[in-house]
Amino acid sequence: MSTTEQGKVTIPLHRPSLKERLFFFSSGVIVSIPLAAFFEGLASFPALSIPQPYSNILFFAILAPIIEEFGKAYPLFYRHGETKKSVMILGYLVGLGFGIIEFLEYVLVYGVPVILIRLPGLFFHPGSTSIVAYGVANKKSSLFYLVAVALHFSYNIGAQYDPSLIMILIIFWVTIFLSRYLYRKTPDAFIPY
Repeated sequence: MSTTEQGKVTIPLHRPSLKERLFFFSSGVIVSIPLAAFFEGLASFPALSIPQPYSNILFFAILAPIIEEFGKAYPLFYRHGETKKSVMILGYLVGLGFGIIEFLEYVLVYGVPVILIRLPGLFFHPGSTSIVAYGVANKKSSLFYLVAVALHFSYNIGAQYDPSLIMILIIFWVTIFLSRYLYRKTPDAFIPY
């Protein structure tokens, strides 16, 4: 800490180190994925008890976005002294870790075509998590969490029911542009506690 001529204390801005960035990226893999998988496993039992296509809508379109957006945001509550902008960067990294594992799961385990459906999803997750991170950084987490859930819901509906895949591409770009807009709008200032 240093003091200025007017006696005000200035605190240097915290920049996440490479180690911290890797921690949040790996949190998307080792915290968010298991957390989401656990709660999605619990949620799948009621979803399986209703007939198709309602069970798919309930699980993939409604429950999965709620659970996954929470699971991805969870590591963001374990940060310290971050600026608002750095929280968005850490959110992006958590989402990227999550997105890579989900991408590998769908492509290698379920055999989903890479380019058509999963490649946009790989980058959708970092974008939606950074939107939630904007809410966390600005004390409006529930509003931006709901925005991310709504985008995720729309993306999953498009993946399930739009064979042209136009809907997922539109939602993908809306998410990326919103994430980028919020990042640019965010000041590099400390989060007031």
